[in-house]
Amino acid sequence: MDPIVDDLSTAPHRASNGAAWQLVSDRVMGGVSSGSLSVENIADRKALRLRGQVSLENNGGFLQLALDLAADGSPVDASAWAGLEVDVYGNGARYNLHLRTADVRRPWQSYRQSFSAAPAWRTERLPFEAFEPHRLDVPLDLTTLRRIGIVAIGRAFEADIAVGGVRFFA
Repeated sequence: MDPIVDDLSTAPHRASNGAAWQLVSDRVMGGVSSGSLSVENIADRKALRLRGQVSLENNGGFLQLALDLAADGSPVDASAWAGLEVDVYGNGARYNLHLRTADVRRPWQSYRQSFSAAPAWRTERLPFEAFEPHRLDVPLDLTTLRRIGIVAIGRAFEADIAVGGVRFFA
């Protein structure tokens, strides 16, 4: 399997793997957070940018950039890799990377790891062994990895994070 998930070399909102990046907000569950997804040049680098207001009102609290790891949404086997690297530029806030596998059935379930997005380009290296299950009791099965999400979650704040690349690392 190719280690590159997305290097932003294709058409806007379309990842290197052929799948489309999607903006998902808590509005799918009745929340009121609002955001936008755009392709921009940030500090001389092409990036996918998520901006918006995360609100806890109405049981909400998230904005997410989501990407299926296969264009058809089927699971991929990522067991040969140790984790994911994400090139990010942000507003200094904490964000999450969420993983979904074939075992994840509910929208609120995922495997999660937090990171800070500084106001400078930086590569965040997120090992699979450090992801924590959220609202599920099944261990992370890397042979059925389906989706990743870069998520502004859990508190009311102004989200502003740019992604310049995503890839697996050994």
